[in-house]
Amino acid sequence: MLMGLGGFLITTALLALIYIPGAVKKTPLDTDTYTRLTGNASALPSGGGSPVKALSHTVADGQKSDGDVVVFDTFTCLIKDPNGDSPDCVDDTDPDRRLVTATTDRFATDRRTGLSVNDEKYIGDAQPHEGLVNKFPFDVEKKTYPFWDGILDRAVDATFEGEEKVDGWDTYKFVIDVNDEPAEISNGIQGTYSDLKTMFVDPRTGSILKQTEQQERVLENGTTVLDLDFGFTDETVKGNIDTAKDNDSRLGLIGRLPLIAGLLGLLSLAAGFFLWNGARRADGDGDYADPGRRGPDGDAHAADDTRNLDVFGDDEATPSRSDVRGR
Repeated sequence: MLMGLGGFLITTALLALIYIPGAVKKTPLDTDTYTRLTGNASALPSGGGSPVKALSHTVADGQKSDGDVVVFDTFTCLIKDPNGDSPDCVDDTDPDRRLVTATTDRFATDRRTGLSVNDEKYIGDAQPHEGLVNKFPFDVEKKTYPFWDGILDRAVDATFEGEEKVDGWDTYKFVIDVNDEPAEISNGIQGTYSDLKTMFVDPRTGSILKQTEQQERVLENGTTVLDLDFGFTDETVKGNIDTAKDNDSRLGLIGRLPLIAGLLGLLSLAAGFFLWNGARRADGDGDYADPGRRGPDGDAHAADDTRNLDVFGDDEATPSRSDVRGR
């Protein structure tokens, strides 16, 4: 029984080492997240500056996704929030003219690497993307990654710039630095675009836990039309870190499972072998001790054990069998 248990545990360890990580380290198909940002902006369409807030709602399209690729739809809304009581978004008929920008985006990514997938069966006629879009890969490396920029319509470098704690949680810091790039800065209007984006990423899952951004859009004549400085709200950062801790615990258990199951399996196999070997040897000793059975040399023990056997009693004067035959 112990040897059977040991075999099961060894098999479990091998599965946990080879198969389970690949099956578990995938972007979920039920993703439905809200990311909120706050900050300040100036040179807005109405002129002047104002506190602003943004909402980004990302949801996975489970029907279009499969085991390898996940399809996302993202809605982003940036509005003025002068009194701190604006809703998440307003439309362009808002009487207070609080809407700055509102956009939608559809894209697909590899569930393991996070890299864009542009197959039409996933995104249809949506705009192709490059590089990473909304997260980093599982088991993030300390290197430069290509990251999608929707204003430039191409990937830009997200450079690793060290490790940093966010609310006590270890993260990798990545920075995107775009300077005065020619771009369509708003609905057919050309100009230059600058963006300094700092992302704090969970090393195990690749999720972006915190983000800050300073963005500037300038017309060709030098007029600034948007000067934006904003980042994730404290509530969003806290929620992201809580989720990262839960995911880290699950993935950490999976990472330790091969070692735990392997050690228990080896111990079970060893214990089972010693018990089996001990029982076998005990059976063997019993065979040799039985005078009615043959020993390892094939001779009957009875022939040796009865040569001087006194069959007539304990009296010393009683002759042995050989003496009786000799008389």
